[in-house]
Amino acid sequence: MSHSLANLQSELLAADIDVLRVIYADIIGTVRSKDMLVRELDKVSHGGPTFCQGVWVTTTQGGVLDGADVLSNGLEDFISQIVPDGWRALPWEPGVAYVIAGANNPDGQPSPLSPRELLGRVVGKFADLGYVPVVGPELEFYIADRDENGGFKRALEATGRVYTSGATVDPKGTFLHLLRMLDQMRIGVFAGNHEFSPSQYEINIWHGEALDACDRIFMLKSGVKDVIARLGQAATFAGKPWSDEGGSGFHLHMSLIDPQGENLMHTGGELSDLAKHMIAGIVEHAPALTAICNPTVNAFKRLGPDTLAPYRGNWGYDNRSAMLRIPPERGQGTRLEMRLGDGAANAYLMTAALLAAGLDGIQRKLECPDPSVGYAYEDDRFGILPMTLGDALDALETDTVLTDIIGGDLVKVFAVMKRDEIERYTEAVDDPTTRDVTDWEVKEYFLDL
Repeated sequence: MSHSLANLQSELLAADIDVLRVIYADIIGTVRSKDMLVRELDKVSHGGPTFCQGVWVTTTQGGVLDGADVLSNGLEDFISQIVPDGWRALPWEPGVAYVIAGANNPDGQPSPLSPRELLGRVVGKFADLGYVPVVGPELEFYIADRDENGGFKRALEATGRVYTSGATVDPKGTFLHLLRMLDQMRIGVFAGNHEFSPSQYEINIWHGEALDACDRIFMLKSGVKDVIARLGQAATFAGKPWSDEGGSGFHLHMSLIDPQGENLMHTGGELSDLAKHMIAGIVEHAPALTAICNPTVNAFKRLGPDTLAPYRGNWGYDNRSAMLRIPPERGQGTRLEMRLGDGAANAYLMTAALLAAGLDGIQRKLECPDPSVGYAYEDDRFGILPMTLGDALDALETDTVLTDIIGGDLVKVFAVMKRDEIERYTEAVDDPTTRDVTDWEVKEYFLDL
C-alpha cells in the first residue's frame, strides 16, 4: 500500500469510517462505485480496486457496446486511482464515506476513457501557459414521488414559486434536510432554493479550481440522488423530465487566474484579450460542444427559441437569451457563464470540452465576434445550434480540432454510446421527432442521470 493510502486508512479509522465508497463517473455520467472495508485498505496495491473496462461502454439499460475496441479486446481491467484527500463522510449513512477515484490502465498510464483524467490533461495544458482554470456550477434538478403505476410525479404542483423557500415549496422538509446533509459533506454547498418550475430546485456550490470543483459537483449530484432515494422519493437531473414544465440546466461559470490567484479575464472594467479569445474559441466550437453539453435525446427538448435555454451559438453581456453570458461583475468576479449545459451532462467531460474550446481560441488568438444585444434568439449573425442529438454528434465528430484536444478514443466511445441511444429511442417511440417527453425517456434517464 502506498504511503498516501496508509494515511487515508488512519484518517478514516480515526473518523469512525469503516466503509469507503470508491466513486467515479463513467462516460455518460453514471455514478460507478465499489464499497471497500477500510480495515482492508492496507492490502490495496496500485492505487485502488480494479474494474472492468466494460463500464465505459455500458448503457443505462445494461447493453455493452464495442467502442474503442473495449469489447473486442476482451473486456480488460482498469485500476481505479483513489484520490486520498478526496473523501467525504456521508452524514445520512454513518460510517460510510465517498472517495473520488481516477482511472489507470494496467500498465500504469492514465486511461484515455476516463472523463476525470481528460479534465486533468486539459487543465495541464492551461498550466503550461501559466493559467489556472476556475469553474463554478449552477445545477437544477427535480424531486419526484412514485405514482400508482410505478412512474414518477412531481412532489409539488404549485407554480410561480421561483426563488422561494420554506414550507410552501418544501412541505415535508425534504429539501431542507437535503441541504443540511450536503453541508455536512464539506463540498462547498452554501445555498439553495426552489426554482421556476414546480418541484424543481437549485443548490449553489462554491467555485474552485476545475478538477476540485468537478469532484465536488460529482459528489453533490451523487449525494442529492442518494439522500432523496433514502427518503423514498427520486431526484433527477435529466434536462427535460416533464413535457409541461421547464428543463433543468447545468450552467458553468468559467474564468482563468494566474498562479497567485489574480483574475486574468479583465483589464479594469473591460474584458481582457485573453477572455475574448476564450469566448471566440467557445463560439467557434459551439456546434460540437452541443453534443457534450447536451448528451441525451431528451436534452434537445429543453433547447430552442424562447426557452431561456440556448438556440444560437452566440454570446452577450448579461444576456440570458445568449448561449454564453458575461455576468456584470468585474475585477476578481469577471467570468464567462456557459448556459448550454443540460442537467444530465457529465461535469468532467463538459468542463474539459469547454476549456478545450477556450484553449483553442487562446492558442490561435481567435478574434471575438461582436456580442448579441437584446433578444439573442433573433440574432441571425450566429448560426442555430444543432437541435437533435444526431446532428450534434455529427458536428462533434467533424470538429477535428476539438476532438484532437479531447482525445480520439473517448470521443469514439461517446459517439458509439450516443448513436446506440438514438437508435433505441427511434425504435421505441411512434414519433421520434416529438417534443413531448416519452415513457422511453423516463425509463432511460430519470433514475440514472
